[in-house]
Order: sequence, then C-alpha cells, then structure tokens
Amino acid sequence: MDTTEEDDDIKDLLEVIYAKWGYDFRGYSAASMKRRLYYFVRQKGTPSMKELPHYIVRDKALFSRFIEEITTNVTEMFRDPGFYRSVRANVINHLYSYPHLKVWHAGCATGEEAYSMNIILEEEKLKDRSMMYATDINRLVLSKAKKGIYPVQCLREYEKNYIDSGGSHDLSLYYCKAYDHFIMNNNLMNNIVFTEHDLATDYVFGEMQMVMCRNVLIYFNRDLQNKVFKLFHESLDLGGFLCLGAKETLDFYEGRDHFKVVDDAYKIYQLVK
Repeated sequence: MDTTEEDDDIKDLLEVIYAKWGYDFRGYSAASMKRRLYYFVRQKGTPSMKELPHYIVRDKALFSRFIEEITTNVTEMFRDPGFYRSVRANVINHLYSYPHLKVWHAGCATGEEAYSMNIILEEEKLKDRSMMYATDINRLVLSKAKKGIYPVQCLREYEKNYIDSGGSHDLSLYYCKAYDHFIMNNNLMNNIVFTEHDLATDYVFGEMQMVMCRNVLIYFNRDLQNKVFKLFHESLDLGGFLCLGAKETLDFYEGRDHFKVVDDAYKIYQLVK
C-alpha cells in the first residue's frame, strides 16, 4: 500500500469516528496520528487500517480501547517542576485579588497535575475560594483521576518533583498509603470537577482566572491549535493566565497580541486586552 492510500484510509477512519461517535481527531498531527493508529492495530490484533472503520462503528468496547490507546496520558505529579516554580512566582500573587477563583485544567489525564495545582492553591491559602474544572477526552483516565489513587512506586519521584517545584512541606501531608497505592486526601478532591471535554469540538469554560494545558497541543495541527487557543482566549477572564509549559507557544495564534508574556521559558501568558 502506498503512502497516499494509507493517508486516505486514515482520513476515512477519522471521518467515520466523528460521524458515529462525535470524537474529532481530524485536526490531530498526521504523523503522530498515523504512528498511534498503526500501533493500535498491531497491539490489539485488529484488522487492517482499511477494515478498521467497519469494526469501530459496530463494537463500542473496541472503540473504548481505541480512545484509551490513541489519546496521550503521560503525566506525573509536579511534572517539570520548574513550571510549577514559575506559577508560584509569577501567577499566584495575582490571584489573591479575586474573591473566587476558577481554574480550568484541560487535558488532565489521570489527574496527577490537577492535584499538584490544588496542592499549590492549598499552600497559598487559595484553595477554599477556588473551583477547578479538570477535563479530558478519555473517560477511562477521568475515572482514575476522580479516585485519586496512584502506585506507591511513583512516590519517590513525585516527592522530589514537589520539593524541586518549591514545595515547603512534606508531600505525605496530602495523601495516605494503602498497601501498594497512595490515595489523595479528600480535601484535595472536594473542589475539583472532573468532566469529559473534547478540545476539538466542545464548549468554552467561561470566566476562568487560570487555564492550564500542557503537552496536549503538540499533538494538534496548526489549524486545531488556533481553534483551541481561541477557546482558551474566550474562556479567560481579563487578567487571567494561560499556562502552557515549555513545549507549546502562542507565537502563531491569531489573537497573540491580546496576551503578554509572563514567563517565556515556561510559556505562561496573561490576557491583557
């Protein structure tokens, strides 16, 4: 099969998925999508790419496995600690002026980074006035995020990340151990709404003071990136912060002039007009 025929088969598959299930992967990076699709076909022993649409529309369980494999869920607590240090130094002080805070964590995966941000809000005496909306396209990872249960073997790395991020206590204050897992404390869950959301097709979250979206947009093509940036733009309150991390940038967004750079290394921006 030549490359053009392969690409046509993938386009047909993505159109079928959108028409049948409403998930829109058509704006994802072509190279990344192709790589993940062929990995799915090999790992699951499913039919060829050309035949896959026939099975996808008829087998909901297969489609659930497809979503789990295709969406990227790599995450950890206080991932890239320098980013969180920058949030502490450059964003937190501006949030004290709000009587109520709304934070949107887009692409939250299994929730570790949402809980990390909530720990910072707790330490900065801001959590009690905060509501966090943590969203992802993948229902399975959202169910894990809601439970807040993680493997205990990750703790050493997470504790190091926490200290490197500027944490001033002991991470053990925020979880309890249970056999080979640890569970986030209930008080870190009571202000987080975990909910399904597709950045390619779904709605604006209005009047947010902070939007976080890290290591998600790199999997989108330029048109979809612009669409999502517009979504974030419209979701932010004036003076609110868009926090992208080191791998994404607003440089090519058509509304770029509405934002000022707060931290160029970690791509933190503030909506100023």
